[in-house]
Amino acid sequence: MILEQLRAYQLNYLEIFDFEYKRYLHNIVDFDEKLIGIVGARGVGKTTFLLQYLAEHPLPIEKKLYFSADALDMESLFDIAYEFHKVGGELLIIDEIHKYKNFEKELKKIYDMLKLQVVFSGSSALQLDYSKGDLSRRARLYSMKGLSFKEFIEIKQKIELPSFSLEEIVQNHTQIAQQLLKEIKPYEYWKEYLTYGYYPFYFENPKSYPLRLKETINTVIEVDIPSIFPIEYEKIINLKKLVRLVCESQSFQVNIRELSGNIGIKDYQTLYRYLDYLKRGKILNLIRSRSKGDTIFTKPQKLYLGNTNLHYAYCNNAHIGTIREVFLMSMIDEEFLEVPTKGDFRVDEKYLFEIGGKNKGFKQIKDIPNSYVIADDIEIGFENKIPLWLFGFLY
Repeated sequence: MILEQLRAYQLNYLEIFDFEYKRYLHNIVDFDEKLIGIVGARGVGKTTFLLQYLAEHPLPIEKKLYFSADALDMESLFDIAYEFHKVGGELLIIDEIHKYKNFEKELKKIYDMLKLQVVFSGSSALQLDYSKGDLSRRARLYSMKGLSFKEFIEIKQKIELPSFSLEEIVQNHTQIAQQLLKEIKPYEYWKEYLTYGYYPFYFENPKSYPLRLKETINTVIEVDIPSIFPIEYEKIINLKKLVRLVCESQSFQVNIRELSGNIGIKDYQTLYRYLDYLKRGKILNLIRSRSKGDTIFTKPQKLYLGNTNLHYAYCNNAHIGTIREVFLMSMIDEEFLEVPTKGDFRVDEKYLFEIGGKNKGFKQIKDIPNSYVIADDIEIGFENKIPLWLFGFLY
């Protein structure tokens, strides 16, 4: 009975699904793996990714099954998988798996006992519990980001554009910019992307995007985070206050005492936990000193909202300097970024970046090897001055 119901849900999803653009992750995931996890912020397109894989997989429809974990009542994931396996099922796709309690143990059981490929999605916050049930050596986990500037332009113009590695951009940025400028005018879409372009649902209804973005973030704070982390319901308002305070602050002014006082939290460890919850929910981005160890109780050296869209949604006057830094950080994986004594970022333990407008000079990073000015408001750079928009072509 439950299989029939889930198949009916699956057909309905496939009937209303009409987003053809394929994200960068399709070229990265190894679909030969038996157990694959797609994690990422709410709204970045995980469900679309799963439905595209479902629709394009060559198996006949009766041998593949998609459902969302929040569609279940009392059934166990393993029981559903077992029943599906008994009738010849081969591909099981489970969306929003973090909404199912003890999913780690269930997935381990499915992996060990059934000949099924399982692809699941969930909140980025579930990475905290990724080792539970000994999943870490069984599942291949991939993190999905929001739209890059490249992807945004591709959707807008219905074209295909190349992506480039960090090394290629740093070493060959002038030639790359010349190549891309034959196809696009980057500043035609730059402001629109920074304000609205990070989440794919912008293209469903641009007019309602700001409201839907705030609703999405509220859902993360009010539903996703409390379902995973131990936070009392009446304390959720503190998370919302924290988001707004971070938005209104300069990225380089991380004052823990001030943040704590404004929220009304006397215990710094509680504040650090809240910052970590929001980081895992992809609402915040933060950089901690690597020299002080990998602990959530280390003061962040820089603290931002997770992407530029959030800054425009939550701040009446988003500071352009912060926006530029947030853009770069949203395009480059956090683990490759450090805060140096001079400059804004050290990237991949090799490059020193100072970010600014078109007139930004080299005074602050003068005579430092592998140092670069990353400049906004320029189409093409020269020598050690690189256009900021080019980093939107990393994926």
